[in-house]
Amino acid sequence: MIRYILASGSPRRRELLEQIGICFEISSAHGEEIITKELPSEIVEELSCEKACEVAERYQNCYENDTCVIIGADTIVAFENEIMGKPKDTADAVRMLTTLQGKTHQVYTGVTLVILENGEKRTVTFHERTDVHMYPMTKEQIEAYAATGEPMDKAGAYAIQGRCAAYIKGISGEYNNVVGLPVARLMQELFARKLA
Repeated sequence: MIRYILASGSPRRRELLEQIGICFEISSAHGEEIITKELPSEIVEELSCEKACEVAERYQNCYENDTCVIIGADTIVAFENEIMGKPKDTADAVRMLTTLQGKTHQVYTGVTLVILENGEKRTVTFHERTDVHMYPMTKEQIEAYAATGEPMDKAGAYAIQGRCAAYIKGISGEYNNVVGLPVARLMQELFARKLA
């Protein structure tokens, strides 16, 4: 039997796993995020690994007869390699959206699988990149969107699956990667290791 553990409390990641039919438990990572890398692709891999490994410690001795797959993920938005985190306040959200509007930026999600099986531990880490092309937005449109509160807990100050969909011209790459978990790539990695 394979048990899947999502090392995240993100409602979006939970919905994406449910959407593709994976039954899983949630065990959120709570440790401090420590970044030693500089490139966005390396940062998300590093943070996803920290999360998955922290949660794996809790399960190390629990499932000796089962295969346990811990899934850690981290998503960041970057524009010209500058990382756009979650906005501090509405003014910060307006600043980020003003920077991103009318341009193309990148969304990176790092995913780490910690596989506990037969008393052994294996780790697989990868990332996906999606380019997001935004329509130009007026100052009034940006301020109105920021005022909805939707940007406040989102990297890059927007939700592609929310009201900001009105300003997304197109994407190059996996859509769900922008939401927070590249489920198609995740499944390919699981299939390749006979874990799904």
